[in-house]
Parts: sequence; structure tokens; C-alpha cells
Amino acid sequence: MSFYDQNFPHLKIRKGESNLDSSLWIGLDNPQTRNAYSNEMVKSLVDVLRYSDHDSKIKVIVLYGEGTSFSSGGDIKAMEMKEGMFKGDPNELRLNYVHGIQTIPKTIEELHTPLIAMVNGPAIGAGCDLATMCDLRIGSEKSKFGVTFSKLSLVPGDGGVFFLSRVVGYSKAMEMFLTGDLYQGKTAYEMGLLNYFVENSDNLIEETERLVSKILSNGPVALSMTKRALKHGLKGDLSSCLDLMAAYQGISQRTQDHFEALKAFKEKRPANFIGE
Repeated sequence: MSFYDQNFPHLKIRKGESNLDSSLWIGLDNPQTRNAYSNEMVKSLVDVLRYSDHDSKIKVIVLYGEGTSFSSGGDIKAMEMKEGMFKGDPNELRLNYVHGIQTIPKTIEELHTPLIAMVNGPAIGAGCDLATMCDLRIGSEKSKFGVTFSKLSLVPGDGGVFFLSRVVGYSKAMEMFLTGDLYQGKTAYEMGLLNYFVENSDNLIEETERLVSKILSNGPVALSMTKRALKHGLKGDLSSCLDLMAAYQGISQRTQDHFEALKAFKEKRPANFIGE
């Protein structure tokens, strides 16, 4: 039995088929709460992301929600009952966040593998934050985003303030956090919450597969390093970024994939990348 064949609580895992077999599809699966976070889901998600990022056969990861929701974020009933990740006194709650849900943004921020959010339904609160942690987001008119923490007199304890402004800009992120408003479909696309908007929601999976295929058609080693460089560029200075790019270019320009790409260009055919 492979790692991906295990039972992961509140997740569904599958490998892509045919020409997409280098992709991994991770489904949030907690139907009673519209895919709200649980301690089990957090651990499962972190374990799978970390493992797959070290799996040289996985070149793209897709994150989506089973059923009609992407994720409703925090479990309202668990909050009310002070259960699960919401149990304990203030300091215990703080540690629950540090050692629990906050391990997700820390893990995602360290990924080398491109991560796509297929937002197939509402992404609310921490669910919206999770979508913004991903590298790209694709959705339809059924996609709905909202950082509704203020509605519950809460702050985004999972790190959403770090990611949202990097996706939609400071001013729009402030608007979203202060109002708690919901943004759906085409509106979400126009404000940058979605990179790709699919007019017919019935075609969302097909269009996501098309996007995955497009990414897989490029050199995976170079893509991974470019992703890391972009993240460094958000936080680093120009000099350190140039140093990093010189090192990355030195590595990528001596890969087999680079010379295969040059040969394919001359022969006017698609390149056959092997990730080496």
C-alpha cells in the first residue's frame, strides 16, 4: 500500500489519471460541517502536503472541497461547545493555534510544488484564508469568498492577514476584513481572488485539469525554483534576490530538462521533461 492509499481523516486523496498522473488531488472531506477544519483534518493535510512535496513524482497539487463547499473555516459548533481546537483557557487556545491550524500556512509557505485551489463552493473564514495560501485559484459562479471573523468578533488566527493582502492588495483586504462581506464568482475574479473564472461550474474540474496539464507541460525543476524565488522576492531585497536567481539559473541551465527543451525547440515539438 502506498502512502496515498492510507486513510487520512477528513481528507480524500487521489492521483491524477493518464497525462495528469504527476498531479495529486486533495479533497477536504468533513461533510457534517461543510468541510470545516478539525484537528484530524489539520494533521492529515499537513502530513500529505509535506510528504507529497518530497515526492519527485508529484509535480502539481490540487486542493478542493468534497461536496458543494470548499471550506467553511472554523467549526461553529466546536467554538460554542469549546471543543477540539477551541478547548481550553486563553493560553491553551493560543498553543492550540500555534501547534495546530498555524502549521498549515507554515507548511504551505515552504512548499516547492505548485499548489492550486479549485474553489468549487464557499470558502469562508479560515477556508478563504486557505485558498489565498495557494499559488493559484480557479473557480466558478459557485465560488464564494468571505473573511467573516469580525462577524463572530474574532481575528484570523490562522494567518490570513499575511496572505490576503498579497492576493488582493492592502486596501481590498482591509475592506474584506472590516466588513466581513461575501464576494462571489465573477466579482471574486475581478478583484483577484480567482486567477481563473469558469463560466459553467459543470466544467470546473475539466478546466482545472486543463490548467494542471498546462503547468505539467513546463520544466518542473525550473517551476519549483521560480516559485521559491517569487516568494523570496516578496520578502527579500533586490541584492539577495539576484544572488538567489544566479544560483537557481546556474542549476537550471545544467539540467537535462533544459537541454531537452532546447532540442525540442529546434525540432518544433513538445518537450519531454523528466524533472532532472
